[in-house]
Amino acid sequence: MRSPVRSGVAVIAAGVLGAGIALTATPASESDRDGSGRGQPATASQIYQDEIKDYGVCRGTDPVCYHEWGNGWVEGEEKRILIWSRTAGPRHAHLGTPLGAGLNPPLNADNVAQAGLKAWAEERGIVVDYTEDLASFGNLNRYQAVVFLSSNRDTLDDTAQTNLMQYVRRGGGFVGIHNAFGAEYHWPWYEGLLGGANFYDHAPHRDGTVETIDGDDVSTSFMPSEWAFKDEWYNLEPYPSYVNVLLEVDEATSLNGRTAGHPGHGAEHAVSWCHYYDGGKAWLTTLGHDAAAWTDTAMVNDDLFRQHVVEGLESAMGIKPFCTV
Repeated sequence: MRSPVRSGVAVIAAGVLGAGIALTATPASESDRDGSGRGQPATASQIYQDEIKDYGVCRGTDPVCYHEWGNGWVEGEEKRILIWSRTAGPRHAHLGTPLGAGLNPPLNADNVAQAGLKAWAEERGIVVDYTEDLASFGNLNRYQAVVFLSSNRDTLDDTAQTNLMQYVRRGGGFVGIHNAFGAEYHWPWYEGLLGGANFYDHAPHRDGTVETIDGDDVSTSFMPSEWAFKDEWYNLEPYPSYVNVLLEVDEATSLNGRTAGHPGHGAEHAVSWCHYYDGGKAWLTTLGHDAAAWTDTAMVNDDLFRQHVVEGLESAMGIKPFCTV
């Protein structure tokens, strides 16, 4: 199995965290910027990520980038998360009708992703709050993870952006699912939180073959080396860098190349990854488009998706080991 770590390793200078100095990055070679060891040419996007765009924060797979300042779960503490699903643009069917005001408003019958994730977390003894109300996107320090569940476009205002940054910098966990990659396009810090990645376009919703790249992580250790799943298979620009790639989709099944000259991808097509970022932990997946994946409706390998999400959530919270490489 090839190394899952992408695009070099962050160089950590002594005292850099305390000084708040932006890290520089050691790029991979011109012929192997994707970190795969296959000697494939770098795309323009990968060169851009490695040499220019470092987001000015400590990021990568080394836990030296983590701040143990109070937002990670500790033994004996209540386990609690916040699900954020506010959309300021096209709304995925799995989110259903927009939620009412306040914290934990009544869920509608079509809010299947919110209800599904809530139920899965509660099965693990995790208390779940959820909202789409900006006035309720505060006091984040009571949570070990904040989940952006297909929350898209300009989903946060200035105050909420500050709240999220301060939460992550205090050691908070962030989980981004599916169209969380279509959010906050004009906010570079958030793009970095996603792993230096963003949604560009996607292939038609269709069957594909998922490849398990890192089978040692808690969110993948139960998976076969390949498994079938149905999704939209997001194309990304920029492409994730300085992350631990967990899953990819076989490009022969994903229609990755349907956009001629797509700028973001080399030969690999990541769909899940994790990394440390600006003091916090981020676990990310582009999977989860199909409403059936969030319900009891039969769908091929929805059990693998469900366990992937919940184990990734618990790792970002600090309940289980995070982003092992």
